[in-house]
Amino acid sequence: MNVKKLGNTGTLVSELCLGTMTFGWQANESQSHEILDYFTENGGNFIDTANVYSNGKSETIIGEWLKNQDRESIVLATKARFRMSDHANGVGLSRKHLIHSLRESLTRLNTDYVDLFQLHTWDQLTPLEETLSTLNKMVNDGLVRYIGISNFRAWQFEKALQLCRSKGWEEPVSIQPHYNIFVRGTEFEILPMALNEKIAVLPWSPLAGGYLSGKYRSGVAGAPKGTRIGDSNNPDFYSKFDGKRGKSITSTVEKVAEKNKRTMAQVSLNWLLQNPAVTSPIIGARNLDQLKDDLGATEFNLSNSDIDRINRASQLEVTYPYDDRAEDQQISGRELP
Repeated sequence: MNVKKLGNTGTLVSELCLGTMTFGWQANESQSHEILDYFTENGGNFIDTANVYSNGKSETIIGEWLKNQDRESIVLATKARFRMSDHANGVGLSRKHLIHSLRESLTRLNTDYVDLFQLHTWDQLTPLEETLSTLNKMVNDGLVRYIGISNFRAWQFEKALQLCRSKGWEEPVSIQPHYNIFVRGTEFEILPMALNEKIAVLPWSPLAGGYLSGKYRSGVAGAPKGTRIGDSNNPDFYSKFDGKRGKSITSTVEKVAEKNKRTMAQVSLNWLLQNPAVTSPIIGARNLDQLKDDLGATEFNLSNSDIDRINRASQLEVTYPYDDRAEDQQISGRELP
């Protein structure tokens, strides 16, 4: 597996990141450790979790595994924001909740620092100054190496970034957006912003919950138990992939996979790997077979014609100010002296 820079830092991460939302949910501790072992034995060093995953069980499982590892060889990421306690301050990006969340995560992970501490999503109640000054102190105290952000819109990320620059605080080095062949609105603002600011992009759900592996040909309603969608508390989240556009996408990915003698999952992941804005897609696995299949995405490169074919099948309707025609018209309205 290749390595890439984590944004504009000197830290190197594997081109695929192991997401661990399945740990303690669809994979028990023994299965999870087997997945972690195989991932790291095959060149992976980047592991992503969150305190809310299985209500802390994912972090606990990773912490038990870390006891027998070279901690410095692992780039470990976790997140905080969502509710972990029933009381009023058991959720959010306040100083109180973030400090408590990090301490609890460090205990579960059996480590004295995390490499990447991420804000799981926006919090409209807490001032950004409070949140970001807290993260800055965590870095200064040696508890966190880098800070990252998940699920912010581009303007929210840029606002946070510019505030950090104006205050001389540690800047966020990564963004974790929802991005895959189905979900391409990320390309309108988030990816250009990340390229311009040299921010690492860590796409979550790169296989659209399994749709891009060809698993759900009968749609959400037919998703069996033991699958991501079948076990989901919110299957309606995935129903948007069931329509005409979704069928066109899965059919095209299947044909490209057949042509390249690869699986649909490998083609879908490689489509992301070929994007210069993407650092490390976050893959998840319930078992070793799924992980092995995903890692195969690093063994080949789709041709430009294959990528164009997928792009045409998955293109979104683009209007002003994102369509080239509108941009050209705007530029042509002012001539250079």
